[in-house]
Amino acid sequence: MTNTNNYDIVIIGGGSAGSVLGNRLSEDGTRNVLVLEAGRSDFSWDLLIQMPAALPFPAGKSLYDWKYETAPEPYMKGRRVKHARGKVLGGSSSINGMIYQRGNPMDYERWGADTGMETWDFKHCLPYFKRLETALGSEPDDEYRGHDGPLKLERGPAKNPLFEAFFNAAVEAGYSRTPDVNGFRQEGFGPFDKHVYKGRRLSASRAYLHPAMKRKNLTVKTRAFVQSIDFDGTRANGVTYRRNGKTHKINAGEVILSGGAINTPQLLQLSGVGDAEHLRSLGIEPVVDLPGVGENLQDHLEAYIQYACPKPVSEQPNLNKAKMPWIGLQWLLGRKGPAATNHFEGGGFVRSNEDVDYPNLMFHFLPLAVRYDGQKAETKHGFQVHVGPMYSDARGSLKIRSKDPKEHPDMVYNYLSTDQDKREWIEAVKVTREIMSQPAIAPYNSGEISPGPSVKTDEEILEWVAKDAETALHPSCTAKMGPASDPMAVVDPETMKVHGLENLRVVDASAMPYVTNGNIHAPVLMLAEKAADLILGRKPLDPIDADFYRHGVHPADAGTVKG
Repeated sequence: MTNTNNYDIVIIGGGSAGSVLGNRLSEDGTRNVLVLEAGRSDFSWDLLIQMPAALPFPAGKSLYDWKYETAPEPYMKGRRVKHARGKVLGGSSSINGMIYQRGNPMDYERWGADTGMETWDFKHCLPYFKRLETALGSEPDDEYRGHDGPLKLERGPAKNPLFEAFFNAAVEAGYSRTPDVNGFRQEGFGPFDKHVYKGRRLSASRAYLHPAMKRKNLTVKTRAFVQSIDFDGTRANGVTYRRNGKTHKINAGEVILSGGAINTPQLLQLSGVGDAEHLRSLGIEPVVDLPGVGENLQDHLEAYIQYACPKPVSEQPNLNKAKMPWIGLQWLLGRKGPAATNHFEGGGFVRSNEDVDYPNLMFHFLPLAVRYDGQKAETKHGFQVHVGPMYSDARGSLKIRSKDPKEHPDMVYNYLSTDQDKREWIEAVKVTREIMSQPAIAPYNSGEISPGPSVKTDEEILEWVAKDAETALHPSCTAKMGPASDPMAVVDPETMKVHGLENLRVVDASAMPYVTNGNIHAPVLMLAEKAADLILGRKPLDPIDADFYRHGVHPADAGTVKG
């Protein structure tokens, strides 16, 4: 084992949260900061990362993906559901779908309503969303959006005629349009923001970490696999990691764990932080008994409802291998063409029933019919809707199996385990079909490919979901923020410190108390921006008490029949 330099701050994980922290915590030059990333670098020449339309290719490849999977899911016919997680600098922001969604303001009102979480309501989170954004699709005086942040966001453009037909069909079905799902009103349909800039993926590492790497007080090491957090009693004082076949020990004034909702609880448990009984059963001496580590696991499950298109307007032909060299050349020469977008350029949010206060279903519209792994539907032209419930009450857990840090943990999400989950899945499919039956999209719709007309009854819908649905790749909440009085809380919301320990903090999706009702990359960036101020002891940004759309409160409800 080799001892290397001391650092003021060691950040474990160079993903979305770690990239933000690496930048912000080294900004003033007074602290020596080390970022340790287990994966490789996100090289600028790596087309599978940098080319937006190449997003299906990294998932499932060990060069880019940790290739996690669940234990047999008890309510999904014992299926093991694959969970792609980024094994590269930038983490999952280097391999995800590049969709930028804050979530609904009511998500953060829900966070802030819990005891001890008052400073995480929407008015306290909004200034941090604004700080991180350059929202290129918004007006310069838009009070809801940021205009000079590191993450440049392009809107839509959703110009393919299938998008407009879909939006119009949603209106005909009784839903609404919205100009910006990240602005005043999330509820409704319209173009989405994406972290694609000038035809390239703009990951968290590209937006935050690479610009900061020239600083002398910031060191970034890739292929550095952290095996444990080291403690002196209850004080974290360093980490042990493997790199280039050697074991290294780093002394740290402070350790920040930003490994994500799977790796963070795994490493905490390996280091003796978690449920004491479980740790002892594996021969690990507990440092502190925190039964909430690995519990409260949440995610979004989604399904693809696919349609054949009778008109030659979809992007389906671009999936033909014969066309790919030309498409790639267009991108290489000018960052243009079908490869320069993620194609998830629009969608919507609706309430599927009157019992919910804000949207519980999310739609991503795609002008081609293809699964996330690149498996295309058998149709000349087609399109699809990704749909699923957004705040399911299903809860899962994650536990290590042994003392071996290379062994993936056991995790189960318990998808479809609750009455609410089942009801909302039935509603999700029915709402989609209702939209797709409208006159506006009829000229483009020659029939449902999947699940197909044979799936009709509630029981048949749930059977199809159990067999066909996939994770939307939003694992979260496994080391949730909350006061020490909450026996299942892991992280102090005022400091991001792990309860019962000194000099150890958690900043990533695992600290979320509840999953938000959209893609979680944006909330993780916001959380890390806010956490950086808390860690540095800075005065937090002043809250912004901006109004936001509430169903039943605003005049915009007029004419809204459903959702």
